[in-house]
Amino acid sequence: MDFSRVELSPEDQEFYDQFREFIGEHVTDEVRRIDRETGENFSEPLHLALGEAGYLTSDWKQESEGGFDPVQRRIFHLEIGRAHAPWFHWGTTGVVARLMQQFGAPELVDAVLPGVLSGEIRLCLGYTEPEGGSDVATCKTRAVRDGDGWVINGSKMFTSNAQNAKYVFLLTNTDPQGRKHRNLTMFLVPLDSPGIEIQGIRTLDGDRTNIVYYSDVRVDDRYRIGEVNGGWTVMRFALDAEHGITEAVDHGLQNISMMSEHGHLMAEAADGVAAAVAQTADDSVRYRLGRSMARIEAALSTPGMYGRVALIQTMREVSPELMDLLGAASALPTDTTGSADFADNGAIEFIFRHAVPAGIYGGSLEVFRNMIAQHELKLGRPSYGA
Repeated sequence: MDFSRVELSPEDQEFYDQFREFIGEHVTDEVRRIDRETGENFSEPLHLALGEAGYLTSDWKQESEGGFDPVQRRIFHLEIGRAHAPWFHWGTTGVVARLMQQFGAPELVDAVLPGVLSGEIRLCLGYTEPEGGSDVATCKTRAVRDGDGWVINGSKMFTSNAQNAKYVFLLTNTDPQGRKHRNLTMFLVPLDSPGIEIQGIRTLDGDRTNIVYYSDVRVDDRYRIGEVNGGWTVMRFALDAEHGITEAVDHGLQNISMMSEHGHLMAEAADGVAAAVAQTADDSVRYRLGRSMARIEAALSTPGMYGRVALIQTMREVSPELMDLLGAASALPTDTTGSADFADNGAIEFIFRHAVPAGIYGGSLEVFRNMIAQHELKLGRPSYGA
């Protein structure tokens, strides 16, 4: 459903051709197959290759710092997404690295950042707790002063890619008697520290995430990010990035909303369904198919937090409709024996399953609807009382 063509300059065309060649070499069918089996959304060989080729550095830096210009950045993100490359956790690493650079000790930045940009060091998020849900400020994981360092105890849920990361960006409570939001401190904790246990969890769509336990984990104060009890100031920047709250730019080439990549996967799967039913479709099927395609286009065109909600809600409502149009074979997942002979090799079935966990990434749809009501529409704080 790409109705536009952009004429590239010779330099951008050369970049496009080179990156397409890189993708063809490093994002193979075998890489995608392994990713589907593991559900990790990560390939270390691909990540290291991106670092060695300089793509991670160019993507992380601003144009004024020597990074991609807007057209190159758009090409980079579109093509790596179209290839279904397992690289999603780079976004998390990039955000944490920027916060470390802004709030961390210079010696920590010097020790970690080169490895981040080379692809050798990955970073993950330790926010949510097993009983905390989307309200990360209810944090109960404790960090207690001990001489020149800290002792950490607690547990975190949904720490995705911890098994491949070197550090976790960890939210802790450093003043249990203090006011909410004013008793939190952030650390960049080495995941090879004694007392850390990582346990894998599979989600409905086959992805792997983790629960991580911290038992008397000792970290030096140099790993603290920001002020003691000033963690919410740091967290706000991280949450804004995760929620997709960013400043508008004039060139208009950025993703229109935070979940645009997921919307593109949905659109691609829907195109496969349309191709499969086009020759035999009667008026009813054409109407249902057209209605679904229109909803997808509308969701893909919805900006900001509105778009995040629109894309996932559309994914949840349109995917069963499209599966119904394909018939019983649409319930077969990707790589089922002989599934390539069926309509779409499980593409829309994956979207159907993926729509559930995608609706809680960075907060549930209900949380984002409240944020829209409160911050965008100025309707005041929600009341959950009787």
